[in-house]
Amino acid sequence: MRLQSAIFDMDGTLVDSMPMWRSRASALVQSHGLVPPPDLDKRVNALSVWEGCALCKELCGLPGTPEELAAEVWEQIAAFYHRDVRPKPGLVRFLSVLKMEGVWMYVATATDRPLAEAALKTAGLEGFFRGIITSREAGQEKREGPEVYERALRRLRSTKKDTVVFEDALYALRTAKAAGFRTAAVYDASEPEQEEMRRLAEYYIQSYEELTEVGR
Repeated sequence: MRLQSAIFDMDGTLVDSMPMWRSRASALVQSHGLVPPPDLDKRVNALSVWEGCALCKELCGLPGTPEELAAEVWEQIAAFYHRDVRPKPGLVRFLSVLKMEGVWMYVATATDRPLAEAALKTAGLEGFFRGIITSREAGQEKREGPEVYERALRRLRSTKKDTVVFEDALYALRTAKAAGFRTAAVYDASEPEQEEMRRLAEYYIQSYEELTEVGR
């Protein structure tokens, strides 16, 4: 994998945080001493935090307003990023090799800056990156277009042919690929379309520990 610079997604790519996001509804219900329905997390995962809290209130009879419940969820998320989040296995060694080889690295994430900064610090990763750009700051979600990658690229002062975008989600990988970036698909259990990820990306990383690379 030859590269001069790299742009990394954060959740599911750098840090093992997707299980927390995927179980946030159940965690909220359980924090109130109630038992969540078996399919609650699946029903909530496509919703915003507020919408998910409104559904939890409707289905489980949680006390408080959806706004109050959403505040509880964000407190739980913040606590996870400030205290419990960990890097994906083998990542620190991989980033250390890239840094030693002079590769400039940036984070492009949908997570808002305060939480992203906390997550990178808690996971011991902040020293590897030259900065962070968030989807909110870029004014465009990754589903909508590549602006967050484009801005990271400009800050890295690199070119697309010399830059690899690392992503764990198929929709984000497609966005980066369509914009002309080289791409590396990083396995995470939250993404079911692994065969399509493997087909689409120039590189496929099953695990940073193995550094399985499929190049074309």
